[in-house]
Amino acid sequence: MNRSSPGSTKSKSTLLISKSIDGFLKFKTAEGLSQRTITTYEYTLNQWLKYIGDQCVSKVQPSDLTGYLAWLRTEYKPIRFNGSEEPLSAKTIRNVWVTFRSFFGWLQVEFKYPNPAKEISAPKFQKHPVQTFTKEELERIMKACLYARESQTEVRKKFIIRRPSANRDQAIVLVLLDTGLRATELCSLTINDVDLKTGKVTVRHGVGGGAKGGKGRTVYLGKVARKTVWRYLAGREDGDDSDAPLFISHADRPFNKDSLRVLINRLGARAEVKKTYPHKFRHTFAITYLRSGGDVFTLQSLLGHGSLDMVRHYAQIAEVDVAQAHRKASPADNMHL
Repeated sequence: MNRSSPGSTKSKSTLLISKSIDGFLKFKTAEGLSQRTITTYEYTLNQWLKYIGDQCVSKVQPSDLTGYLAWLRTEYKPIRFNGSEEPLSAKTIRNVWVTFRSFFGWLQVEFKYPNPAKEISAPKFQKHPVQTFTKEELERIMKACLYARESQTEVRKKFIIRRPSANRDQAIVLVLLDTGLRATELCSLTINDVDLKTGKVTVRHGVGGGAKGGKGRTVYLGKVARKTVWRYLAGREDGDDSDAPLFISHADRPFNKDSLRVLINRLGARAEVKKTYPHKFRHTFAITYLRSGGDVFTLQSLLGHGSLDMVRHYAQIAEVDVAQAHRKASPADNMHL
């Protein structure tokens, strides 16, 4: 009796979208992609599944995908925590297209299906300019780590108290600024990952290290940041426990990217610095590194980028800054020779 193998025409033609999504997610997990990427794939594909309905994946046509992308752009109303009805950004819609390319590319390799996403051009979106902190803004954020806002009382004089988390918050800010780490990478650090003698910081390979794509690397802390981290750990009961998280919340729990973002946002609000978020420290690190004479190849390694595309973008910004600085400080112009 002839039995259909997993890769036979019969089994392929009856493969449902839901089963395909499940297989794709398991494959990508085994491949070592970060949990954040897996979660994004899962959410995006399941949202599309609700829209199109569960059917044989072999029946999906390019028009089904373009129709969904058009619906997202014109009719879909996202549910937002702040209650706003702002439509999806062009970048988000492009990310849906990227997910389709990955999903149907996998199906093509594994089951020899035609790839409907291959025929769809990438949705265009305008890149936001890279935003960085100024020296003055960083000084205000560091000060905001130390002291609470001035207390207003009718009974006694105004007073300012030192925040109990001052050492921790300053250490977090300086580690983000000095290493260019992503939020998940910083939250995944253990005390053992940081050598305070040499400044060497190890971003571990795999999901546990929090790195994008699971690719670990080595970054470095300068003397000021090392001293600040040492001062913070010296005040912790588990400061000598090499397996303990490097940074913990008031509840003695490790930070995650959401709780870190909340902390950084609050520091920014206290310092009256607009648009304060963890990734902005990464941008600041990259631009400052290039302005200070660093090269793009070393920066690529420090940031953990798989390609030079983003690093080149940083380099272009740095070159503009250099040109502007030269126009202001040109010796020949200023000496009126």
